[in-house]
Amino acid sequence: MGVWIDTDMGFDDIAAILVVIHAKLDISGVSLVFGNTPLPQVRVNASGAAKAFGWTFPIHSGRAMPVLGSLETAQAILGETGIPTSGQGLPVAPALPESDAFTALCRWLEADGPHRILALGPLTNLAALALARPDLAARIAELTWMGGGVTAGNHTASAEFNALADPEALAIVLAHNLPLRMVDLDLCRKVIATPDDVGPMRNAGGANAALVADMLDGYIGIGTSRGRPGMAIYDPSAAVAFVSPEIVTFRPVRIDAELQGQHTRGRTVVETRSTHATFNAEYAVDIDAEKARSLILGALINEASR
Repeated sequence: MGVWIDTDMGFDDIAAILVVIHAKLDISGVSLVFGNTPLPQVRVNASGAAKAFGWTFPIHSGRAMPVLGSLETAQAILGETGIPTSGQGLPVAPALPESDAFTALCRWLEADGPHRILALGPLTNLAALALARPDLAARIAELTWMGGGVTAGNHTASAEFNALADPEALAIVLAHNLPLRMVDLDLCRKVIATPDDVGPMRNAGGANAALVADMLDGYIGIGTSRGRPGMAIYDPSAAVAFVSPEIVTFRPVRIDAELQGQHTRGRTVVETRSTHATFNAEYAVDIDAEKARSLILGALINEASR
């Protein structure tokens, strides 16, 4: 049984998928969700990535809007396509076949497990599954999610983007007791890509060397343009937790999604004291940052060398 990836398909999502591929895990399917950009652009990104990197696993279109509220994207940070680059972008590719993510997820869950999911965007597709087919959602053995922030947010002072984009979806996932493992902002910020990491990609010699280098360079530029030495490698760090959990320390906690407040909506409230709450999830407390960097950059170098 292969794994499933749920994604809003920006550059770090692509890098996360390459980490999973580099770990030699079979990908049974990918579901798309709004997030970095609206769903139509997410579909364009996915088709371009599939063409560039030779992906043959099925890719399915999921939810275009959150459970409640208006559409929130990260285009203000990532640009219109959701993939900043210093040069080359993903190739133009034929549109993805029309394929419904909900139906595909149900079919995958109906088959024998174990069923492991890596989620890299808003949790809307998983919330829809939990509401409509709780019997199948109960068959998920692991749901590793890049999202949330234990101490603070990034899209707002309180909220991390993937949580803020659909906090009701996170609340639904938690209410249905899906086995959530949260890899949050604080953990991901321990794993940094710097401008020095771009050169080895550019010099790797493969057909995609320039493409990988330019997208990595554009992504790192988000951080350096703000005076930082580099950029946290968010989604790939969650992928590392998914493929190599032995280098990550997880801790049982109580997680609740804040659904109200002009300045607090989307905050992930994390209670670590068993005397104060019934635990319903785990979160990643620590990671071997150098090993994580090695796994992530190794996957990118591998792709840039092909």
